[in-house]
Amino acid sequence: MALITCDNISLAYENNVVLSDLSFSVHAGDYLCIVGENGSGKSTLIKALLSFKRPLCGSIQFGDGLRQTEIGYLPQQTGAQKDFPASVWEVVQSGCMNQSGLSPFYSSAQRSLAQETLKKLDLWELRRRSYRELSGGQQQRVLLARALCATHKLLLLDEPVAGLDPMVTLEMYRMIQQLNQRGITIIMVSHDIQSAVQYASHILHLHNRPLFFGSTADYLKSGAAKQFLGGPEHD
Repeated sequence: MALITCDNISLAYENNVVLSDLSFSVHAGDYLCIVGENGSGKSTLIKALLSFKRPLCGSIQFGDGLRQTEIGYLPQQTGAQKDFPASVWEVVQSGCMNQSGLSPFYSSAQRSLAQETLKKLDLWELRRRSYRELSGGQQQRVLLARALCATHKLLLLDEPVAGLDPMVTLEMYRMIQQLNQRGITIIMVSHDIQSAVQYASHILHLHNRPLFFGSTADYLKSGAAKQFLGGPEHD
């Protein structure tokens, strides 16, 4: 059974329809990369998957035991967020908030999870540092750790390597790949199509409607890939 099934959905942004007639599904263990030009509806789709936005029509269903509170989310950062005055430990631990219910305090299990996640992403030595003092790559790792504290099933990543230098970008992609290999399902929005086809198992190509949805191998043979990657269709 699919973790997420979108059935013929249409979405709007600021009263303009940006995406229509979209159907696709994501299963446990998938690594789906959503690609397309600016304004094609990628980030709007992510907001709909998080229930921040309701479809104009169609349905989004969760299955295989997935609950809304079990989705980890790494959003695009704004300038204000990059200057957030909190410690690395506080930012990462805040990923456990969905599991806290009405309690204003974190449990010992949640504190242990934050500690384990910091160590897993090589951030333990930075835990007392101010988030605003970190490099862009370190901040993205902290936000990834925060998202991981919310889930062991599904991560939604909106342009996770935007603004990072090539070496840090490669490190981030490898980290995401390792998480997927450990069983976490990945849905990632990206403009970096070359890396998308290298790491993702599935591609969803949008242009205000779905141009392609399927395996990366099939995408590389498609007309949509030719349009986006340039040159002849891949064999």
